[in-house]
Amino acid sequence: MAPRLVHYSDVENVYDSPERVGRLAGLLRDLRGDDAILAGSGDNTSPGVLALVEDGAQALDLFDAVAPDVETFGNHEFDHDLSALRRLVADSPQTWVSANVWRDRTSGERFGADAGVVPATVVEADGASVGFVGVTTERTASINPAATALEFTDPIEAARDALADLDADYTVVLSHLGQGDERLAREVEADAILGGHVPTERRDRIGDTVLTRPGDGGSVVLEVDLAGDVTRHRVADAPVHEGVADAMRERLAETGLNDVVGTVEEPIDRAETTLFGGECRLGNLVADAYRWETGADVGLQNSGGVRTGEALAGEVTAGDLVSVTPFEERVVVAEVPGEALRDAFEWAAGPDLGFAEPDWWHAQVSGASVAWNPETHAVESLRVGGEPLDDDRTYSVALSDYVLHTDDEFPSLREDHRVTTAGIQYEVLVEYARETGIDPELDGRIVEVGTPPTER
Repeated sequence: MAPRLVHYSDVENVYDSPERVGRLAGLLRDLRGDDAILAGSGDNTSPGVLALVEDGAQALDLFDAVAPDVETFGNHEFDHDLSALRRLVADSPQTWVSANVWRDRTSGERFGADAGVVPATVVEADGASVGFVGVTTERTASINPAATALEFTDPIEAARDALADLDADYTVVLSHLGQGDERLAREVEADAILGGHVPTERRDRIGDTVLTRPGDGGSVVLEVDLAGDVTRHRVADAPVHEGVADAMRERLAETGLNDVVGTVEEPIDRAETTLFGGECRLGNLVADAYRWETGADVGLQNSGGVRTGEALAGEVTAGDLVSVTPFEERVVVAEVPGEALRDAFEWAAGPDLGFAEPDWWHAQVSGASVAWNPETHAVESLRVGGEPLDDDRTYSVALSDYVLHTDDEFPSLREDHRVTTAGIQYEVLVEYARETGIDPELDGRIVEVGTPPTER
């Protein structure tokens, strides 16, 4: 029989919830066995509050408890210092596979080779051998400023070359390509592609290749039979591994982020469908905080930069708010021509972002109001400060410096638009909550044309 593959991915900020990461550890331990291979497909060390403090090393408590077999890099593995990532790789029990991440390709130096990273490996289980190759989205340097020193080559070519060197009964690609998994399946011969990067789940096949993706937030683990069957396991139903949960409680206690900064009467939802569904209370809170800090005409937050998690409810700590935007990115003010700002909102209505679903909305705003059509991906109306946007006017926009760095999101907003720099995103959010309280409301700043408004 073929070995079972136990697939986890994009657990991200699960470490900030001791019980939840304890249940993830408990489920992975329960699914382990001589016939099983535990495999991760990226973003399993960052982002999150503890990840910021520990440079991702808090993941070692989980890894040591469940002993994964093989792992590849997601774009968020590179959120911190590269030397810290090499130490994490060297200290973790699993083999890290990466076929398309280079430190210096001209000299043949792969990233992390000195810490044990290899392009491919073979794992034996249940009397069979499974060859694993790992690839990461080649857009990583664009979407993660901390990764700009690295080269991310064509993942299709890299996966094909690495698979050609394997001698195994079965072959599997650990992929952090998101929507690129479909092309990967069509152009590379593999029995399975275990995917990540996109927060929605996937369980299907293209031709003879099984494709899986557990989604984000450490909520689901997938058990893959290489014959084609996939079983979905809910982490919430699993027993708690108290050793892992206690380790996270101790780490959180040491962060000093347990101070209560505000109280929420009505829970503020952080579900993926909420954050990408148009106007939402959490998005309003973040964008309003940017504008409060800077006095800009418009506050703008990319929806993907607001992280999913448990609802904000009752007493809210500084750590809770750090987890909303857990990146070492500063809020900046950009002076943006009206035409470029219009282009930015039109991009937010579009289907072109690689990790996104076609009908998602990609911007949270303050000081502006937008009406958009999710079927045509068109912005029907756009106002700033209550007036129609003027293409010939220049507007001040407060946003994360990341948005000016990347060309994957809001490409009309450029680094040469930056004029001033303010505080780090999460620090601005914490101070805003301390000064004004936490009571965001829906006020109709983003509406879907022809769609009755819904409570988000």
